Amino acid sequence: MPTPLPSPLHTGFVADAPAPAAPPAAAVAADTGTVVLPSPLAADAPLPHRKTIRSWLIPLCQRSTLRAVALLVLDYALFGAALYGAVTFEPLWAMLLCGLAAGFVIGRLFIIGHDGCHQSLTSHRGLNRWIGRIAFLPSLTPYSLWDMGHNVVHHGFTNLKGVDFVWAPLTQDEYQKLSPARRFMERLYRSGWAPGLYYMVEIWWNKMFFPDRKAATHRPIFTKDCLLVSGFALAWIGGLVATAFGTDQSVLRLLLTGFVVPVMFWFAMIGFVVYVHHTHVKVSWHDERAAWAKAQPFVSTTVHLTFPLQVGALMHHIMEHTAHHVDMSIPLYKLKEAQKLLEQLLPGRIVIQRFSWKWYFQTARACKLYDFTRQCWTDFRGRATSTPRTLPTAA
Repeated sequence: MPTPLPSPLHTGFVADAPAPAAPPAAAVAADTGTVVLPSPLAADAPLPHRKTIRSWLIPLCQRSTLRAVALLVLDYALFGAALYGAVTFEPLWAMLLCGLAAGFVIGRLFIIGHDGCHQSLTSHRGLNRWIGRIAFLPSLTPYSLWDMGHNVVHHGFTNLKGVDFVWAPLTQDEYQKLSPARRFMERLYRSGWAPGLYYMVEIWWNKMFFPDRKAATHRPIFTKDCLLVSGFALAWIGGLVATAFGTDQSVLRLLLTGFVVPVMFWFAMIGFVVYVHHTHVKVSWHDERAAWAKAQPFVSTTVHLTFPLQVGALMHHIMEHTAHHVDMSIPLYKLKEAQKLLEQLLPGRIVIQRFSWKWYFQTARACKLYDFTRQCWTDFRGRATSTPRTLPTAA
């Protein structure tokens, strides 16, 4: 049985396991003031305490207000330009292409808001909150609800079944107890073709957009943030309708290219990104808190997905995900350096995967359900699709 947990809202982050003696934390040289790093961790050495690993990254946690604001202004300019093309270009294919580009820039803006929510963009907490809310608007993301679900729940309890709800796998028994319609949806979500549908329905609609006001965790700020993004959406749609009448174009056409296509692309993008961050045949889930904490989940439950052609840079380095989970205070413009340093000092400990569509769909075929007894991924029939870490106990 899973270990009972108190509400994530009242627990914050779980304390790390006791620290082993080696390797040492980073030291500061007295004569030069530079940070002296330890040697790479030996293959048979225990993973060091999280505080030790964070000490290696201290020089990379410095934030720049100017850089953060410049990134926000740049991405809003790109968003505006893409929307302009989506409503003014003559051929439909060009309008649709601009709509897709707008959806991609929504993703970039969301990543900026994500850093603001983590207080890692600038050194000013109030400014980070404002930047976060502004950057989240095109993705229709309520800031405070994302803060609770992502910072407290996901980062506090990454891949802990019953608490972390993002792409949490079912067991075969749980799957068999679902209704036929719900089993169909689970198969669709995990087919590899519908990450956007999963995010839109299970995360955004069910948990972020006007969630149950009677819930014990409800706060007035949740409603205010939902009203804020609703107002932005209405203004966005209203602007497109006014443009259609003013330019004698089809209202439905402009709503499609200027709103539906960007938002649907955004949902597909974020669903895909969150899926590949924590789903891999080498990544484990846990249903007991003690075992989860012992596994040092800030390293073992994340994937560093690499791309050709600087695609990762275009996504503000959000795929350098291990570094982000080790220390959320690292700004997005320092994540590439932080990830490189971690992989240098922790060789063989971090899941690094070069992206290909072949790998992605192989993962989707393998990672359907999870067997917590054997600690392995299975298909929908319960057959192991990754190497079991624990043999089942005989009855």
